[in-house]
Amino acid sequence: MTHHCVPRALALLFAAAGCLLLDACAARGGYLNHVQPSLTPPTQASATSSRAMYLDLIRQMQQKGAYYASLAHIDAFRQLYGDPPELRRLQADALREVGQPARAEVVYRGLLGTDQAAAAWHGLGLIDAAAGDHAQAEQALERSVGMEPINVNYLGDLGYERLQSGRIAAAREPLAKAAELAPDSVKAISNLALWMLLSDRDAQADALMSRAALPQATRDAVLQLAAHLRAAAPAADAAPVADNAAMPPATSAPQGMRSQPPARIAGIPGSMLDRFGPSSTTTEAHP
Repeated sequence: MTHHCVPRALALLFAAAGCLLLDACAARGGYLNHVQPSLTPPTQASATSSRAMYLDLIRQMQQKGAYYASLAHIDAFRQLYGDPPELRRLQADALREVGQPARAEVVYRGLLGTDQAAAAWHGLGLIDAAAGDHAQAEQALERSVGMEPINVNYLGDLGYERLQSGRIAAAREPLAKAAELAPDSVKAISNLALWMLLSDRDAQADALMSRAALPQATRDAVLQLAAHLRAAAPAADAAPVADNAAMPPATSAPQGMRSQPPARIAGIPGSMLDRFGPSSTTTEAHP
C-alpha cells in the first residue's frame, strides 16, 4: 500500500454516491427533479477516515521495524493531511531508530507542550541512555512514567535504565508494575526475570520464565544479558533486598560469557534490552 491508495477511498465514495444517484433516477423514470443524495457529507467523512487509516498504517510500519519506509510515508501524509503532533512524534521515533538522534531530539523537544509530551520525554530518555548519559535518561523516563503511569513500555524502559546504571533495587518497582500490567508481554516478563537474576534470585527467575513459557532462545538471551550487566554495571546498589535471605546464591557465569555483549532477546521488538548494548545497531527488522 502506498500513499496513492489513500485518496482512492475518496474516489470510491464518490463513485458509490454516483451509483446511488443513477439508481434514484432510474426508479423514477429518469426524471431529475426528484431529491438526490448529497455528495458533501460522505466526502468529509471519508477524508477523516482515510487520514486515520493512513496514520495507523505508519504506526504498523514502525511496529514491524520499517522506519525508513515510515519516514517516506510521513512526508506523504504531511502533504495530504497536515502535520499533527502524533505524526511528528512518529517522525522523531523513526529518526531515532535510524541513527539520527540529533534530529530526533529537536522534534521531541518541540512536542513537550503537546498531547505527545509523555512520548517525547520517553524518546528523549532513550536518546540519553543510548549516549550513556544515565542520569539524564532516568530523569526523562521518570517524567514519561509520571505522565502515563500505566504505560507498560515506559515502565519497562525506566526499570531497565536503572538496571543498566546498576540501580538494581530501584528497578524493582517499575519492572514489577509492567509485568503485572502486561503478564503476557515477553518484554515485561524478560525484564522482570533479568531483575531477579541481578538480585540473586535465580530460582525465581527460572520459575517466572517457565510459567510464562518463554522460548529457550529468549531465556538464554536473558541469562547472557544478566551476565553482561553483572560484569559491567556498578555494584553499589546491587545488594539483594532483605527477603532474599532464603534464596539460593547466584550461579556464576563462565568467563567467556561475561565478555559477550548483551544479546537481542527474541520476541521483543524495539526493546531497551537491545538498544543500549555497546554493540547494538539499528536495523529495520526486529525479531
